[in-house]
Amino acid sequence: MESFPTFKAMTTFPARIVLPLLALSLGLISCSKKQEPGIPVGEFYSLTGVQAVFGQSNDKGVKLALEKINASGGVLGQPLRVITKDNQSKQGETSTVVRELITRDKVVALIGEYVSGRSLEAAPIAQRSGIPMISSGSTNEKVTEVGDHIFRVCFIDPFQGKVCAKFAHKLGATKAALLVDVSKDYSIGLTKSFKNEFEAEGGTIVGQQSYSGGDKDFSAQLTAIKADNPQVIFLPAYYTEAPLIIRQARQLGITVPFIGGDGWDSPELVQVGGDAVEGCYFSNHFSNQSTEPKVVAFVQNYRKKYGEDPDAGVALGYDALSLLADAMTRAGTTDPAKVTAALAATKDFPGITGMITLDEHRNPNKSAVILQVKNGKFSYVESVAP
Repeated sequence: MESFPTFKAMTTFPARIVLPLLALSLGLISCSKKQEPGIPVGEFYSLTGVQAVFGQSNDKGVKLALEKINASGGVLGQPLRVITKDNQSKQGETSTVVRELITRDKVVALIGEYVSGRSLEAAPIAQRSGIPMISSGSTNEKVTEVGDHIFRVCFIDPFQGKVCAKFAHKLGATKAALLVDVSKDYSIGLTKSFKNEFEAEGGTIVGQQSYSGGDKDFSAQLTAIKADNPQVIFLPAYYTEAPLIIRQARQLGITVPFIGGDGWDSPELVQVGGDAVEGCYFSNHFSNQSTEPKVVAFVQNYRKKYGEDPDAGVALGYDALSLLADAMTRAGTTDPAKVTAALAATKDFPGITGMITLDEHRNPNKSAVILQVKNGKFSYVESVAP
């Protein structure tokens, strides 16, 4: 058998021979590398793009939980290794990164997404692959309906819509208008549940207008709503449009309060909305003003690491990875099928966003909070139990 040519000898060879040999050598070196230690868990969020605030918050929560878990000895004697992918807030990109995590990175579980539309894109892939997926903040009820490997740690839209409708009645409103983003599953689902509950409680929907995410001019819709003379306006939007809509409403002389869902939860609501959003309300998963000891400790740890207060996205990301680690421990293995079974059996898990017991549809029964924009901050108003 001939010996492999030395590099000096190779330099005299034609490029068509040298280049393939070099590629082969590099490939052999690459194959000899050891696999990174730890249990591989995939995380996918919108870390850039129009909804990056959500993804960045969730990612910070996941990373904070990861530090605590691994500092405490990891899971089953091994550290967790979170592999993070950015879907760039783009439609279609989620399916690409989730397939990469499953087929190339060989993850045993998935954490993500926050936005319902992107969780609905990922869920069928995870289900077909038999990989458990925990959505941190996707509230659309269709997400877990995809299959028995899909879970979440947040409440769902039918409950959130009811919370908002009941609170509207508590404000004394009997007439409400709706402004829905018809391009978002999240907005459509919340609108449906709010309308059903508001009418069931004796209220009247005096008008409904629509728009599509990315729109900038809402004057036509708001003019029509003003003519309907509602006492409250339900706006299940994301923070990317909500402050723009409310500012334009105030400019048109609309003074009634707006009520939104957890999609409002971003500093940009106040930064962009300014005085226009003062006094408005929204439902959410978590309040960093809670005096519960575990929440106080969580807030302090987060402030120490990031120099700011955590929002609901941070707390939900933290809960998602913490619940996964707990399920792996209870399963006694990282085998996806057994971890899935352990997740389905979750009862009274002490999450930062509340006690988590998963029902037969893999949704948690937990409370919501109502927050009000007050002096440029999100002020706790009340908690609402399921």
